[in-house]
Amino acid sequence: MKKNIAKMLGLSLAAVMAAGSLAACGSDGKSEEGSDGKKTVTLTFGSHQSGLPTTGTVQDLAKEFEKETGIKIDFQISPDAQWRDLIKVKLDSGEAPDIICADTPINLASSLHVDQYCVDLSDQEWVDRMEESARSAVSVDDKTYGITFPGAKMYFYLYNKDIFEELNLEVPTNYDEFKDVCQTILDAGITPIYEATTNGWHQVLPLFETGGLWLADDPEIYDKLNANEVDLDEIPHLLTIIKQLKECAEAGYFGDDYLSNAMENAKEAMATEKCAMVINELGFRGQIEADFPEFKATEKMGAFVMPWGDNTAIGVNPASNAYFINKESEHVEEAKQFFEFLARPENLQKRLDGQTDLSALCWPEIESKYSEEDQALIDSLEKANVVQTSVNYIDSQWMDVGKDLEAMYTGASTPEDVLKTIMDRRTEQAELQKDPGWVK
Repeated sequence: MKKNIAKMLGLSLAAVMAAGSLAACGSDGKSEEGSDGKKTVTLTFGSHQSGLPTTGTVQDLAKEFEKETGIKIDFQISPDAQWRDLIKVKLDSGEAPDIICADTPINLASSLHVDQYCVDLSDQEWVDRMEESARSAVSVDDKTYGITFPGAKMYFYLYNKDIFEELNLEVPTNYDEFKDVCQTILDAGITPIYEATTNGWHQVLPLFETGGLWLADDPEIYDKLNANEVDLDEIPHLLTIIKQLKECAEAGYFGDDYLSNAMENAKEAMATEKCAMVINELGFRGQIEADFPEFKATEKMGAFVMPWGDNTAIGVNPASNAYFINKESEHVEEAKQFFEFLARPENLQKRLDGQTDLSALCWPEIESKYSEEDQALIDSLEKANVVQTSVNYIDSQWMDVGKDLEAMYTGASTPEDVLKTIMDRRTEQAELQKDPGWVK
């Protein structure tokens, strides 16, 4: 645990220093002359905090790569909230790092234009070894520009089985049952749900991980939204869920301190049984157990689908963070070497083993860490692609929507205001992109 804390502190310090270092450092990796007279190369690797595992797994692999090749990797980590704007500026000015970590899918209109700024990697040996859905998330017009590793993301409510058993609770399958469960837990003196509002992204998950509700009404709704044939106010589930979030917050189901909660403290809250439920991936239990081994999170915590709006389908996000090579880099070949190194089967296995929060990779050759119980649950569920990977101008405003919800929680706005703001931002972004659906 001390080792993990030390690594996290180191990463946090790096994040604080990153903005300055990125501003001061140009796009090209450095070449220096070593003691043997040979040139040594340093590749700059720009990322946001959540783009790299907190366990330091990628940094550990980079050290192994340096030992093997002599090529150093200089990680420059920025806060999540700043990264998207920062990297856009760096790319536009020609000062981006050699390697760029960015969110996918890249074929959405609201994503970075990596097909303009980054190297086409379609001819690399490892490309065809990625799952097709992951490969499509880093491709534009059948050209692959990035490499990615995590398997499909699925966010569940993780719950304390002991608390549910002691209170004679059943797993809820709709919103009314969910409210009843929360009230019973609250009456027992336990905070029902750990909500990490300060992280900005976490409170947004109920809105857009429940796209199965939208698709059940209209299987073509994503295409219609992208063509601007319908707008979000024509999808009643969205406003319903926003209102339900407000209702649960006001009922005390998120606790007294949810507006100051951080995801970093969720592990302790769950391990000490101060809270009964939290939204996260199944692998989050491994993170809890790594820091609180006495809690046995993988045994003591079950999972169920988020029942907001009476949702019953698990949202599947085939995309994740991916790495791209800056076309303007002076060391494209060295960066390709690093990607090839990361894609070796033994290093893929090290990544999976080293990330306590990761249950599977998008590389079929590597067996997942899902238990039989987890796999049975996943296999039993209806699945639907999440909104943010399917509808333009949603993912790009994710953190802003988090602030909108926070304003609603404090009483500064209404659910209707939140919905209108999301719609207005989509229109603004689409018009800036000269999207033909908006620009007549």
